[in-house]
Amino acid sequence: MTDNKARYTLRIDAALLEKLGYIAEYEGRTKNRELEQLIKKRIRDFETEHGEIPSA
Repeated sequence: MTDNKARYTLRIDAALLEKLGYIAEYEGRTKNRELEQLIKKRIRDFETEHGEIPSA
């Protein structure tokens, strides 16, 4: 089974990762899904202020 999802290694302070895990669990998500939600929100906010980012 193949997917088209990109992989990215993130280096992050252990305390931040632990706090992210707490939030993710509270929201019923994995840390990965929580990060995805945060990224989507940041992109939405940026595009609202600056216009749509062209897709590659």
